[in-house]
Amino acid sequence: MSKQRRNNRRRLLVSIKEIMKNVNDFFSEHVAPPHKITSVEAMDEGWRVTVEVIEEKEYMKRYAKDEMLGTYDCQLDKEKEVVSFKRLDIRYRSAIGTEQ
Repeated sequence: MSKQRRNNRRRLLVSIKEIMKNVNDFFSEHVAPPHKITSVEAMDEGWRVTVEVIEEKEYMKRYAKDEMLGTYDCQLDKEKEVVSFKRLDIRYRSAIGTEQ
């Protein structure tokens, strides 16, 4: 592997780590702490991230129900700042294979 290619891969890895941190910080402050980031994709206009969040954790525990897991689509601009997000799906955490 060429030196330039290694440097490009290293920069991409640093970018992905920064993106994951920014998304984690944003969701922790405005929605709920992320359970898992399931994808990070580079786009022409920035980045697209898929995030899973445990919804209403305390309510579900109080009533001995299975936790609800929300799947969110999150868009970041070229400066790696969150510019939009929307919930795509909500399901019981124990449900298998329902992610879109």
